[in-house]
Amino acid sequence: MQKEDCFYLGRVVSKYSFKGEVLVKIDTDEPEIYENMESVFVSIGNNLVPFFIDRCRLHKSTLLRIDFEEVKDESAADRILGSELYLPLTMLPPLSGNKFYFHEVIGFTLMDEVHGDIGTIQSINDSASQILFEAKKDEKELLIPMTDDIITKVDRETKTIHVNCPEGLVDLYLG
Repeated sequence: MQKEDCFYLGRVVSKYSFKGEVLVKIDTDEPEIYENMESVFVSIGNNLVPFFIDRCRLHKSTLLRIDFEEVKDESAADRILGSELYLPLTMLPPLSGNKFYFHEVIGFTLMDEVHGDIGTIQSINDSASQILFEAKKDEKELLIPMTDDIITKVDRETKTIHVNCPEGLVDLYLG
């Protein structure tokens, strides 16, 4: 399994017990849907290694307490501390309406209500305080905020995201 075929689930942040249980901070709005997992991929070096789960349960709000089959003592838990966990993309619950996964909209066209086709989404920039679509149109790069006010419709069939950009924003890049 390659990382490109998977999505990031979370990171092992601490040991929970002397029997090797670990706490994983997961990156999701719905942690409860991952409570009954049977296995995950743990990033070790440059490889994704399958780890099987004896028991997995929610711990507080965004933590999973995981008892792995392969990790039964503190030294084994130490070896995976800080490791990232991944699951195959096929395990993502489907989204509908205007909700989408970042990886799924790469290559979609941004269609503005005023300017029409304003570019193709190259990537999503989520490192700043505001998440941005990074789009390209005729060798020009556009940065469009990804907000509910701007996104009016996600059309998966035509691979188009309809947007209503603030006045002057598109002209800044394409004008």
